[in-house]
Amino acid sequence: MNTETALKEAMTTIEGTIGVALVDYTSGMALGTLGGGKDLDLTVAAAGNTDVVRAKVRTMEMLGLKDEIEDILITLSGQYHLIRMLKGRGKSGLFLYLALDKNRANLAMARHQLKRVEAELEI
Repeated sequence: MNTETALKEAMTTIEGTIGVALVDYTSGMALGTLGGGKDLDLTVAAAGNTDVVRAKVRTMEMLGLKDEIEDILITLSGQYHLIRMLKGRGKSGLFLYLALDKNRANLAMARHQLKRVEAELEI
């Protein structure tokens, strides 16, 4: 599926989704967004979460860790923010960002479904 279809799939099939974005963490730019709103500016979130990803990658390099990041979870009092690093040809340097309403979302199921969206995404 293409970017637009993948974002729609995440937005409609993952319970509790507030917004979703495909982000290039080399530039910090959102390549596509869906959802969000006045309380969640996905463009700002894309840029800010790029800093989170870069910091984690830098820390792993300093520690000499040769592992790969699957996802990063940020838990707020009312939301989950999930960053899923994309793997595969043409996907390097990209991540999916998903914001969830903590009261409506099932975190384990959201991670599973976001992984499925990633697998079907064609860049």
